[in-house]
Amino acid sequence: MRSRYFQLLLLLVLATSASAQTVNGLPRWTTPAERALIPEYRATRATATNGITTPPPHAVRTMAEWEEIDYLCVTWTQYIPTVREIVRNAVDETNVLIICSDSNQVITDLNNNNIALNRVRFLEAPFNSIWIRDYGANTTYKEEVDSLKLVEWIYNRPRPLDDAIPDAVAADLGLPLYSTVAAPYDLVHTGGNFHTDGFGTAFSSDLILDENGLGGQYNITIKGEAMIDSIMQLYMGIDRYIKMPELTFDIISHVDMHWRLLDEETLLVGEFPTGLSDGPQIEANLQYVLNNFNSVWGTPYRVVRVPMPPSANGNYAPQAYYRTYTNSVFVNKTLLVPIYRPQYDTTALRIMRESLPGYNVVGIDCNQIIAAAGALHCITRAVGVQEPLLIAHQRLRDTYDTQNDYRVDAWIKHISGIDSATLWWTTDTTQGYQASPMALTNASTDTWTGFIPAQSVGSQIFYYVEAKAISGKRQVRPLPAPASYWDFSVLTTVASDPVQNETWRLDPVFPNPARAITCIPVQSPFNSSGKIRLRDGMGREIQVIHEGPIPAGTSRYFFFADQLAAGFYLVELEGELGRSVQKVLVE
Repeated sequence: MRSRYFQLLLLLVLATSASAQTVNGLPRWTTPAERALIPEYRATRATATNGITTPPPHAVRTMAEWEEIDYLCVTWTQYIPTVREIVRNAVDETNVLIICSDSNQVITDLNNNNIALNRVRFLEAPFNSIWIRDYGANTTYKEEVDSLKLVEWIYNRPRPLDDAIPDAVAADLGLPLYSTVAAPYDLVHTGGNFHTDGFGTAFSSDLILDENGLGGQYNITIKGEAMIDSIMQLYMGIDRYIKMPELTFDIISHVDMHWRLLDEETLLVGEFPTGLSDGPQIEANLQYVLNNFNSVWGTPYRVVRVPMPPSANGNYAPQAYYRTYTNSVFVNKTLLVPIYRPQYDTTALRIMRESLPGYNVVGIDCNQIIAAAGALHCITRAVGVQEPLLIAHQRLRDTYDTQNDYRVDAWIKHISGIDSATLWWTTDTTQGYQASPMALTNASTDTWTGFIPAQSVGSQIFYYVEAKAISGKRQVRPLPAPASYWDFSVLTTVASDPVQNETWRLDPVFPNPARAITCIPVQSPFNSSGKIRLRDGMGREIQVIHEGPIPAGTSRYFFFADQLAAGFYLVELEGELGRSVQKVLVE
């Protein structure tokens, strides 16, 4: 088996030289020269790990990226200036594990650039590329906060040394490793195409279906969506796996290039100028998610939009590299964000700081690495802390209530149990916070409750939660508190204007042309009823998309263009408020 790896490595060196003229080392995509390696690579996956190839015998929870971490892992190879700045900022927050071929060389570089070594650990191990997000292992916990275990998938590139890095990291840190490499639990997946809320919900593109299905190049056995979902539940505790159509111009189909979670209920979404690049499909995917799924708290997701930056000449993909700000990475109290040019970066950094008050938001130049279809999230991997003290809370919304105290519920758990919890609040952060003790109000759900006194109209309330475990460990949420906080305002009641429009409107269907999930926005002045049909170019009914109530305001409906033959279609809205028709092209 080892000889096969070296044969593959030799071919990979040749592949690297073929691609080096356009990017610095192997890119995030599979190079043409690498394609000949795929059959041999696939044949060796089932025996290419020392990990446990059967599912964990207990329930598991996969860590969210904003949770407390013990190590940030990077591979020291290409794009050294970018990796160096990641290390510089990460050592202030956590330990850094640097995978490298020569630790002395890295030490010299870090010393020459005034980067402290006291929190740096070196692992000399063979590798193929820098993209550790994609080939690294995931942090999971037994029974939510119990023992830490790593989980790896089959890497979707013919790079056997990269695929072996999870084994090396697990051995170096003394952690158990579970590997989805042997039938019937073999699974091809990639870290850049995975985001989770830490409570069983995850997001990916349909790439995971393609690579494990009939057309997969790396899968050992063919799997449908139900089996994929089962494996993710068994190994990672993912109970709700939300998948979205792949984008046309994102050549790697990884969600981290345009989408990420900032917390359990907040989606950060990359936004293109109207109608450009992948903007229409991203918006359709987003509206599909918002209309069909709620956060873990059972409420609609909050959406934060960040403009996607163009190239120097103003172009977007496919006429330019896929520049992105969502490809950011949490390192405890710091958020590292890719940057490109100040006229766009300042807006993106402002949005991040407003969305995550109190976090140390740091921009790192990614102009070189983006040519290889990746940025900061792509070249980092976190390992969570042992025995986390986990705090989760659904932030309070603005209110009109000036009479009743504001109830704050938090889910708090530690393996040793919780000794105490405190709600800290203020209406003026410059004057400090007041403490309000929290009580365990539901032991079966680990829910602790505290109250903020009612405030007058115009008040803005800032607050955070602190907990102490029986073991003595302390934790706050948000993680940088008290510099960071949640906040809400007490509003004055304003009477709404009466509705003047008494007809409904079929807003522009998007994306148009359509290739996958396609959104039909409808505006109605009040609750009504109607039917939305899809007709072909001859006017024949192809599909009834919706029939029944249409609520007041904006509602959205969807059809799947990838299930239709190419050509022109008509979207028709008809009912008690009239008829509206729109043309859409399916490609």
